[in-house]
Amino acid sequence: MTTVAVHVPALAHNKAGHPENQSRIRQILPFLDDAGILADLQLLEPELATVKQLRRVHAPPLIERIREVAATGGGLLDHGDTYATPQSYELARKAAGATITAVDHILTGRANNGFALVRPPGHHAEYNRISGFCLFNNVAAAARQAQAVHGVKRILILDFDVHHGNGTQDIFYDDDSVMFISTHLFLPRMFYPGTGDMKELGNGFGHGYTINVPLVPNVGDKGYGRILTELVRPLALQFKPELLLVSAGYDAHWQDPLAMAGLSLTGFAHMAQYLVSLADELTNGRILFVLEGGYQVQALSYGILNTFYALTGQDKIEDPLGAMPQPEEDITQLLHHLKRHHLIY
Repeated sequence: MTTVAVHVPALAHNKAGHPENQSRIRQILPFLDDAGILADLQLLEPELATVKQLRRVHAPPLIERIREVAATGGGLLDHGDTYATPQSYELARKAAGATITAVDHILTGRANNGFALVRPPGHHAEYNRISGFCLFNNVAAAARQAQAVHGVKRILILDFDVHHGNGTQDIFYDDDSVMFISTHLFLPRMFYPGTGDMKELGNGFGHGYTINVPLVPNVGDKGYGRILTELVRPLALQFKPELLLVSAGYDAHWQDPLAMAGLSLTGFAHMAQYLVSLADELTNGRILFVLEGGYQVQALSYGILNTFYALTGQDKIEDPLGAMPQPEEDITQLLHHLKRHHLIY
């Protein structure tokens, strides 16, 4: 089994005091080396995504705006706090290119699976709108590369970042070749981005291929595990994907400063193990994790480490932070509604 890793720390894409900064994954390779896992991975050199590749998922004016803002010294790209530095255009192209590089290796048989450790993140970047610290939609670029170059017909994207993947949803909303499932906190007008209601199902041919799992705070390990076994697995079995892509945000950890979803590192590890097993069953093991959020560096680092343990087939979990101290919320009623909504019996 060959597991690839591609690393884009984007050190020059940085803003002092901003939660999405270069310290998030700057030291991840030495951390993985100290843990003894780095020797088990094939490190890839990322290539820049071409404008043609970016245009598969973004409108030309969006691409040009990022280029122009970077070229003129940087600044804010949206009405929130999505920033660019002079180097951000090239670094965002490298982040998208890294996911493309990884998916190329997996789909040509040079690797079984992998993890793109990249920033800036991507899942809030819509077809024609920049938002949520995201510039180019990395996981969407990988999906379109898989289809355009490798002829993959059905792709499942699972997003377990604590924030709704509004950008990925937007890009594939009319598309029945990509099933998008997002688990996220859903507190309208209170928690970013405010989208991701279970009634958002897709449009036209894509109707029924967008599945949103809107959560209350403190769902925790048991609830996330039930989502995988009772919802994600039956939908995946129906859809029969040829490739599994995972938008992996570790901000659902109970210590993350931007959220309160209640997952532990052990819970994340069990999710990774389950998804790798699901890929073994459905996609001949072809699964690529793509980094999104995660703003508590220790939780992020161990979350990535445990995911690599799962990808390399090691039955090992490290969790120095332990379980959420609060009781976990019961999601039985939510799952009942979702199963009825998506005809899972």
